[in-house]
Amino acid sequence: MKTRELGRSGLRVSALGFGCMGINFAYAHSLSREDGIALLRAAVDRGVTFFDTAEVYGPWTNEEIVGAALAPVRDQVVIATKFGFNIDPATGAMRGVDSSPAQIRRVCEASLKRLGVDTIDVLYQHRVDPKVPIEEVAGTVRDLIAEGKVRHFGMSEPSAATLRRAHAVQPVSVLQSEYSLWTRQVETNGILAACEELGIGFVPYSPLGRGFLTGAIQSITDVGANEFRAAQPRFQAEAIAQNQVLVNVLRQIARQHGATPAQIALAWLLAQRSWIVPIPGTTKLSRLEENIGAAAITLSATQVSHIEAELARVPVVGARYQPALEAATGL
Repeated sequence: MKTRELGRSGLRVSALGFGCMGINFAYAHSLSREDGIALLRAAVDRGVTFFDTAEVYGPWTNEEIVGAALAPVRDQVVIATKFGFNIDPATGAMRGVDSSPAQIRRVCEASLKRLGVDTIDVLYQHRVDPKVPIEEVAGTVRDLIAEGKVRHFGMSEPSAATLRRAHAVQPVSVLQSEYSLWTRQVETNGILAACEELGIGFVPYSPLGRGFLTGAIQSITDVGANEFRAAQPRFQAEAIAQNQVLVNVLRQIARQHGATPAQIALAWLLAQRSWIVPIPGTTKLSRLEENIGAAAITLSATQVSHIEAELARVPVVGARYQPALEAATGL
């Protein structure tokens, strides 16, 4: 697999990472611990070196699976995890955001133990906490870096203004936000421009539109009733039906390239900037190999323009999140 540097951070990782959330959290088809470990090791065998988890996935258990899977190759991989939520220790329920300095330290220490590592390669703030000045957050992570517990500071879903304030205290190495052919706000809200200016690597999560851009979701019956997508506007029956037009266009483009819709969606992201590293997730070895195949596809500027022109004719139906969740991003 080709590698990329995340901005000017010095972090060099595989061109495609692995979003580990879905291994045992949020989706209907979770893997056992043993199967999750096997899939992650299969990813390493195929050249993936960048793995993304968080304490809230599970909660807690996803980090343990990632740590166990990667322990034999710890010196060959980059592991990213996240803090930022208040999680009920008894029930695992989320009780809002919490990026207080004491909470950041508690999460860091617990994540180090669950991952079985001495240092966390990238520690992200999962969501901005409006109650805590971002300067305090950045300062706390700066101290953790000085103590050798963290290597790089990351942020997820901040606004460009918040990113700049944090970066002034502790350089942000990596920024993570949703970005795909059907979620493109970072192109217009200043995030990509700020990353380019400041030398920050960009990591698109949900680069396949939570599975929709693969073409696997034809109707509401393809979405598990108890999984998190079931409540999202784009995964309601009417939106799914109308958004099939977008997938059909993507299929036509993919056929022209001898590829799959998922591979074109990922190759399009890779063509946007040399410092972008998408992190598609999966629970299937066949999908993992399909995703990895996208790294070998190089789209020309003309081909990128053609894809964008074709998809511009197809409006995306439905918001990406429910209003309350959408309001929790970009603070």
